[in-house]
Amino acid sequence: MRAGDAMTKQQAQDEAIALATSALKLMDERTIAPTPNNFAVWYNYFSGDRPDLNRALSILLESETDFTPERNAQIFEKYCAAPYEAVPMHLIAERMEAELATVLGVLDQAERHALAYGRTLETVQGALAKPTPSQAMIEVLSRLLDQTRAMRQQSRDAERQLEDSAMEVNRLRDQLEDARREAMTDSLTAIANRKMFDFVLRQSAMDAMESGEPLSLLMLDIDHFKQFNDTHGHHIGDQVLRLLAAVLKQSVKGQDTPARYGGEEFAVVLPQTTLENAVKVAEAVRVRVARRSVVNRATSRRLGSFTVSVGAAEFRPGEPLRVLVERADRALYVAKHSGRNRVESELVAPCVEEHAVSALSCCGN
Repeated sequence: MRAGDAMTKQQAQDEAIALATSALKLMDERTIAPTPNNFAVWYNYFSGDRPDLNRALSILLESETDFTPERNAQIFEKYCAAPYEAVPMHLIAERMEAELATVLGVLDQAERHALAYGRTLETVQGALAKPTPSQAMIEVLSRLLDQTRAMRQQSRDAERQLEDSAMEVNRLRDQLEDARREAMTDSLTAIANRKMFDFVLRQSAMDAMESGEPLSLLMLDIDHFKQFNDTHGHHIGDQVLRLLAAVLKQSVKGQDTPARYGGEEFAVVLPQTTLENAVKVAEAVRVRVARRSVVNRATSRRLGSFTVSVGAAEFRPGEPLRVLVERADRALYVAKHSGRNRVESELVAPCVEEHAVSALSCCGN
């Protein structure tokens, strides 16, 4: 192990301990139960990885709000739970369990019938081994035939029950997939929502560190969106958001994840993509957007086009993800303040870093 690597790991450990200590101290001061979910909320608050969580908690702290168990659960569910945790798993699991019990019951019944049939065969075998009058033999064979017919019918019934259960399990699986998709999708644009973006970015970062493959991030913002929205109305504004989402889906590969980051800001997670190639993807998106025309569907009137500014950054293994987002945001800031309708990478951002950090919150559209 190199000295630099050891120092990086020690610094990461020290930072994690400091964050955990701060989280537990605040929880104790606010009488918040130190459950795993509550700890996750306040650890993320002090890490600063989730700006939306920090904004919400800062407002609650400033207003001296009581952190009741119900409010704590709501905060965790909204900001910290993985998208799959929003799915009503307990309800679907109960129905899956019921179907499994049905299948096991059918198999148990079939086993009992098979054992009974086996005993009948043993009886017939014993009877055939003895000198038996013809009438008695006829009765034995008749009994065997009846049992065979019953066994065949029972097998058919069991097959039908198993087929019905298989259909129900498939239906529940589809229902689970629909619920999962709904939980991780932005309802307006039909692409990944912010919660799914956070989840995918974390997973992609872990994969990148394990594989050594690059990972890049694009942050996009619609230029002059507020002016467009105020001029043409929220309905047209929503149409613009959906149009950008459609362009993003058309412009990325299967492993890439476009997401609505918030408001008119979008993001794209690009696994196995260098910064250079991320800039190429961003440029392709920018050009496609500029060529699209917004049409009022109610009147068929053309309202013109719109543009986007894009910032790109590449993940540095081991860094907090908030830092990656900040670098992409700084590049976006440069793009917007260099004329808009352009792509900038983190390579140009350091020259305006200090000014950008302080100005991001008041950056115009």
